[in-house]
Amino acid sequence: MLQIGQAAPDFNLPDADMEMLGLSDCRGKHVVLYFYPKDDTPGCTLQALELSDLDEAFAKLGCVVLGVSRDDCISHATFRDKHGLTVRLLADTEGEACMAYDVWREKESDGIRKMGIVRSTFIIDRQGVLRHALYGVSPKGHAAEMLKLIKELE
Repeated sequence: MLQIGQAAPDFNLPDADMEMLGLSDCRGKHVVLYFYPKDDTPGCTLQALELSDLDEAFAKLGCVVLGVSRDDCISHATFRDKHGLTVRLLADTEGEACMAYDVWREKESDGIRKMGIVRSTFIIDRQGVLRHALYGVSPKGHAAEMLKLIKELE
C-alpha cells in the first residue's frame, strides 16, 4: 500500500499518440494521476470530460493531468478524439503502473469476481512525492475536488 509522503512510483508508458511519458518527465509540476477501468464507458467518460473541462485551470497551477487504464494506445486515441478530451491518456497494457499504485484488485460484479482497476486518483507534488491517494472515487464532481486539492498544495 502506498504511503503519503513517499516518492511516487515512477513509470514509463505510451500515450494515445504512442509517445512515451514517465512520471519523472513531470518533475517540477504537480500531477493528478488517475486510474480508470475502461475507455468510453459512462463513468470513465464523465470523469475524463470533467477533468478536460478544467484542464486550463490545472495548467495555470502548474499541474498536468494523466489518465491511466489497461486499454491500448489505439483505444485511447479513439476515446480522446470521440469526446474531445484534453487530458493525456496512458496505456498500461501490462498493468505495471496499476500494480505499483495498488489499483489492480479483485472486484465483484453481478456475483462474478474478477480482477480490474479500482477507480483511483493520486496527487503528486513537484518533487515527485505522493500527497494524496484516493481509492474508489466517484467520477461525478471528482475533477473539481482534485483542483481544490492542487490549490491547497500551492
